Amino acid sequence: MTQDRKSATDLRRLTDALRNSLAGIGAALGEGAFRLELLAAAIAIPLGVTLGATGVERALLVGSVLLVLIVELTNSAVEAAVDRISLEQHPLAKRAKDLGSAAVMFSLVNAAAVWLLVLSG
Repeated sequence: MTQDRKSATDLRRLTDALRNSLAGIGAALGEGAFRLELLAAAIAIPLGVTLGATGVERALLVGSVLLVLIVELTNSAVEAAVDRISLEQHPLAKRAKDLGSAAVMFSLVNAAAVWLLVLSG
């Protein structure tokens, strides 16, 4: 394969990945929790950039908020996969969904702790 063909293939893969990512964000916008967290992020990220005194503080404030969105997306993916397998009540399906929910909760606790520690220091 020539370098030009390889570059074209790489560019196509990159655009396909971007298209899939945007479709995922679109799907996530159908989730109430994600919309609420995205709204909070739209407020918190600019605040974090403004309130952080150093690059590290800004990275911690912004990163902790982005982590909430990442974990929420992952939780939604787990829930969708579980629902695809079966909508019937099953202890393992409940466990998977509860674990995803717990991950979101811990990401929120992490964000709150980072913001409190950075802004109180």
